Amino acid sequence: MSSTLKLTIGQHTDKGRKETNQDFHGALLPPEPQLGAKGAAIALADGISSSDVAHVASAFAVRGFLDDYYCTSDAWSVKTSALRVLGATNSWLHSQTQQGQGRYNKDHGHVCTFSALVIKSTTAHILHVGDGRITLLRGGKFEQLTNDHRIVVSEGKSYLSRALGIHPQLDIDYRSLPVESGDVFVLATDGVYEHVDQDFIRQTLDGAGDDLDAAAATIVAAAFRNGSPDNLTLQLVRVDALPEQRIEEIHQQLAELPLPPLLQPRAEFDGYTIVREIHGSSRSHLYLATDNDSGEKVVIKIPSVDLANDPGHLEAFLMEEWIARRIDSIHVLKPGTQTRKRNFLYVVTEYIEGQTLAQWMRDNPAPELETVRELIEQIARGLQAFHRLEMLHQDLRPENILIDRAGTLKLIDFGSVRVAGVAEAVLPAERSTMLGTLQYAAPEYFLWEEGSTRSDLFSLGVIAYQLLSGRLPYGAEVAKCKTAAEQKRLKYASLLEGRNDVPVWVDGAIKKAVHPNPEWRHDELSEFIYDLRHPNRAFLSTRAPPLIERNPLVFWKSLSLGLALVLIVLLATHPWIRS
Repeated sequence: MSSTLKLTIGQHTDKGRKETNQDFHGALLPPEPQLGAKGAAIALADGISSSDVAHVASAFAVRGFLDDYYCTSDAWSVKTSALRVLGATNSWLHSQTQQGQGRYNKDHGHVCTFSALVIKSTTAHILHVGDGRITLLRGGKFEQLTNDHRIVVSEGKSYLSRALGIHPQLDIDYRSLPVESGDVFVLATDGVYEHVDQDFIRQTLDGAGDDLDAAAATIVAAAFRNGSPDNLTLQLVRVDALPEQRIEEIHQQLAELPLPPLLQPRAEFDGYTIVREIHGSSRSHLYLATDNDSGEKVVIKIPSVDLANDPGHLEAFLMEEWIARRIDSIHVLKPGTQTRKRNFLYVVTEYIEGQTLAQWMRDNPAPELETVRELIEQIARGLQAFHRLEMLHQDLRPENILIDRAGTLKLIDFGSVRVAGVAEAVLPAERSTMLGTLQYAAPEYFLWEEGSTRSDLFSLGVIAYQLLSGRLPYGAEVAKCKTAAEQKRLKYASLLEGRNDVPVWVDGAIKKAVHPNPEWRHDELSEFIYDLRHPNRAFLSTRAPPLIERNPLVFWKSLSLGLALVLIVLLATHPWIRS
């Protein structure tokens, strides 16, 4: 394994027997750290021959993809970044088509095929629409990785079923596959692959050495000699070395920085003066400190010495600062400004004067419904900042939410956060325990399933329920359910029992948010927040469950008491019963 991804790329295009070349191609192999964060991108487009503006479409598609893909967030997955860029590209091409001759005949519009390959870490991501082709040569054998979106009407007559710029909504194929050293990816337009066989391509590559540009030109020339009537474009991508499946920055820090000792008040530490310990646990220690240069109060977080030999924990610890620096929200804890070289492994964050939501709940055991709504809305805005960057918090609980003196809530502790873009490049560290806290963790985590935004929604729903009732919607039963069948038997305890001021539709909204099956929860956090303030008809018709379901013991006691009272009345009014 190499420390970085190494590729050799060769490309060639020719107008062939056409008057103009409506193909367009490009490749970008960026330097680090972009190569590790976003990967290398190769793209190929083929404009439809019937359109005078197809060359504009193909050039716009390739240039736009190579430029805009690298402008998307590092936290986004390749799939999300690429599809968002291509969705915008398709919208522009379609709008141009609608404004020109293509409005009435798509054969004259801004239409092109598009095929792209993104190699990030040890994974290849394929994006494809149209009849270009991406083929993989591995171990001397070819495998076609894309499908031809072409409908054949008769011999010599066919048309594209899908392409960029035809429809307002883009339907594009996506797939990913692991990459091996020595793999060769071949991207070709139909003018090439229909007129050269795979044996010739293999033989050309075997004798090409490192000059893949010359190999591409040789293959294109062969297609022309074999009678190709179309434009001809070919791209060759050889994988020379693969990086280790890690984020190099994190592992460099792990290798270079020692763990700090436990800190004491008034101690001098890396340019900070320790004031006091704020919190200590088996995972980490938090200290209030003063920056000696700026005088600013900060929080220093160090990993527990007990986990010094746990690389998974230390990796998650270092990810916290990386995550914090990529989220800009008033409801998410901000990282401190690092102006000096670090000599130890630690994280610095802003200092918030206030209390945790857990402490606030102890001081306010019966908050009004409107107060609860305002708190939940702030937490949701913080979660949405994570979700927009394809991050999951995965440990949402009252202890991980701070309330400052102005009443602003901030999410803290990002040690369990899952980042989609990082998950693609890093093998998940083996964990002996589940992420998150049992009382607030979504049921799917107990089945060892991957979380989603609905998992964070579940935790938010539990907090809303607890704020209104002081208890948990399923008690301690969720953590005991280790199978889907057991989870189906979970019974939601209605909020209406004990809170007469809570509308039935609010109870219904929370019940949906904490449903054991994530498919039955709200699709988005915003839907849940809306339902907390606006009566949903689906919940308005829901009556409170009968007492025998909510509390069988109270039901039978009440029934027994009622029968006893009836008997006493009968004995008092009908003396003959006693005789």
